[in-house]
Amino acid sequence: MNRSIINLYQSLPYPLRSAAASTWGYYLRWLRYSGETETLAAEALERDHWSASQWRNWTEERLAYTLHRAATRVPFYRSYWSERRARGDRSSWERLENWPLLNKESVRQSPEAFVADDCNIRRMHVWFTSGSTGTPLRLYWSRRNIRRWYALFEARSRRWYGVSRHDRWAIVGGQRVAAIEQKESPVWVWNRGLNQLYVSAIHLSPALAHASIDAIRAHNLKYIVGYPSALQVLAQYAQQSGVTLPMSVAITNAEPLFDSQRDIISSAFCCPVRDTYGSAEVVAGAGECECGSMHLWPDTGIVEVFNRNHDPAPQGLPGELVCTGLVNDDMPLIRYCTRDSASLPDPRERCGCGRNLPLLGKVEGRLDDVLVARDGRRITRIDGIFKGQLPVREVQVIQEAIDRIRVVYAAEARLSPQCQRDLTKRFVDVFGETSLQFDWVPQISRLPNGKFRSATCLVPPEDWPPKKVSSHV
Repeated sequence: MNRSIINLYQSLPYPLRSAAASTWGYYLRWLRYSGETETLAAEALERDHWSASQWRNWTEERLAYTLHRAATRVPFYRSYWSERRARGDRSSWERLENWPLLNKESVRQSPEAFVADDCNIRRMHVWFTSGSTGTPLRLYWSRRNIRRWYALFEARSRRWYGVSRHDRWAIVGGQRVAAIEQKESPVWVWNRGLNQLYVSAIHLSPALAHASIDAIRAHNLKYIVGYPSALQVLAQYAQQSGVTLPMSVAITNAEPLFDSQRDIISSAFCCPVRDTYGSAEVVAGAGECECGSMHLWPDTGIVEVFNRNHDPAPQGLPGELVCTGLVNDDMPLIRYCTRDSASLPDPRERCGCGRNLPLLGKVEGRLDDVLVARDGRRITRIDGIFKGQLPVREVQVIQEAIDRIRVVYAAEARLSPQCQRDLTKRFVDVFGETSLQFDWVPQISRLPNGKFRSATCLVPPEDWPPKKVSSHV
């Protein structure tokens, strides 16, 4: 959105900001939903229980259509296959394994080259990714495909949990519903068009978090959605005040959900916590069922896992998720490298929930967040180091060198020398001999999109020691 429009919006008094947000919400409701939404959502829920052969037939047909459309109608891919043919390469584009891996930079440099030539790009809707690791991507969508996607989302990110878009709900996210420099409430808006209380994740400071909790209590909400780190902060402040925020479900997204966060959020909101996985490019989707399993949504995209050498990873071992989108056939992304790390269990595994959807292993986060031990082990989860009763709200680990780590923590007071010594021992047990620096801050800074990065590695990959054994803390 234009910066001048954002500045104008943020300068408005709260009633006008809420009115503007509601107007935008009514537009989004028109864009995302139609009279077909209920039928499409019901069909998606029915597919949850399809047999393996039904899914195989559906996926093969949809993939064949997507690959043919990409190879013949999308300029980027048409040029790619023409060049291969000119070199005498007769590999079939009908087989997914013959397609190259696609990185984000290629899409970022020329997004229009990925739009099918039978589309009028001026009549399409533009989506932007959050840009948390660089310049945002520009993605083109038709209204038809937007509505297909939001019907899937309604089915599996709401109906699975007994709620719907018609219920009153809250989201804690990174939209600039208030100016960053704003130091007083309200740092939220009520969006009538989407029945939504939007709470700014960027403003969860000690001075403003309690006001956000009061707003959540006052709006009679049924469920809440948000980044795990943001919901954790709200939950901690609520517990400190002796307040509970009863909901039917808390749905997390956009960041890895740690067990400690799940416990805190569940306690404060008096409900189960269900994790979800997705991407702004909509090339994959997954949701957690009532049995605690993460299920892939095959009708969103085909998921492969590759190791650092860009070879298929052995079954059950983590690697980069490489996805082929099946929803947006007007801007198809084939074998798109997400930079997210996870594993795929044995496809024959079944969940007790009864859904016949493939399982997704624990999503470890972005590959950019992988830390490295002195002996070469890759550390993909560091939450285990902080298990126990630590007097901190949130922690960020920054690996500045192989043998130097900075721990930034938000707390009411500095950690005691004994607590720092205990944590140092835990880090050394995991990373080997390591120098630690502890930095106390009132609040850990968020990325521009409101997300929170719990781990950051500043060590260039070429300086990493040879890998010996995988490790998960």
